[in-house]
Amino acid sequence: MQDRAILTRQAILAAAAGVFEERGYRAATISEILVRAGVTRGALYFHFSSKEDLAEGVIREQDGRLPGVGPECVVQQLVDTVVLHAHRLRTDPVVRAGVRLALDQQAEGLDRGGSFRRWGEVGTGLLEQARERGELLPHVVPAQTAGVLVGAFAGVQALSRSLSGYQDLPRRVTDLLRHVLPSVVIPPVLAAVDLSETRGAWVQEQLHDTGGVPGPAPLIT
Repeated sequence: MQDRAILTRQAILAAAAGVFEERGYRAATISEILVRAGVTRGALYFHFSSKEDLAEGVIREQDGRLPGVGPECVVQQLVDTVVLHAHRLRTDPVVRAGVRLALDQQAEGLDRGGSFRRWGEVGTGLLEQARERGELLPHVVPAQTAGVLVGAFAGVQALSRSLSGYQDLPRRVTDLLRHVLPSVVIPPVLAAVDLSETRGAWVQEQLHDTGGVPGPAPLIT
C-alpha cells in the first residue's frame, strides 16, 4: 500500500510538472492535472492540500535532485552541480517546471524564494569547503559568490529558455562559469576543472551508473 501511495504521488508530481511547465501557475488547473495523472481528486488531495501546495511540491522535488558526494576537487563538484542542473533542465520536466514556478511572477502565494535560498545554501557550503581546501583566491566570500552564481544562472537559463527552449543552455552555462571562476578559483585548480559543454550529461550518466555518486572525471584530450 505504501509503495502504491509513493507511485501515486510521483504520478501527480509528474503530471503537475507538465501542466505547470506548459501553462504556468495561474493558468494551470487541478482538473487538467487530474486527467493527466489519471488519479481521483481524493487521491490528489490526500497528498497535496491545494494547487499552491502541489506547486511547492514540484519546486521541492526539483530542489532535491542534487548530485551526491562528488570528486575530490570541491570546485569541480560545484561545477558539476551547476552543469547537472542545466542538463536536467533540458531533460527532466519536473526540474523545468520547478524552475519555471520559481521564476513565475504571476505565481502569487507560492514561496518562490525557497528554491533560490536552497541553491544559495548549497553553493555557499561547497565554496566554504573549497576555501578550507585552499582552492579559492584569498578575497572570496563564499556567500557572496554563491549569490552571484545563483542570480547569474537564473538569468542565463531564462534567456536560454526564451531563445532556444534550453537547447543552448550547456554552452551558456559554460560561458558563465568561464567568466566567473577565474575571479574565484586559484589558477592551478581552475586549470584542472572540466568545463566542457558535455560535462552535465556525463555527470548524469555517472549518477545513473553508480547509484547517485559520480565517479572520477574522464580524461580530457
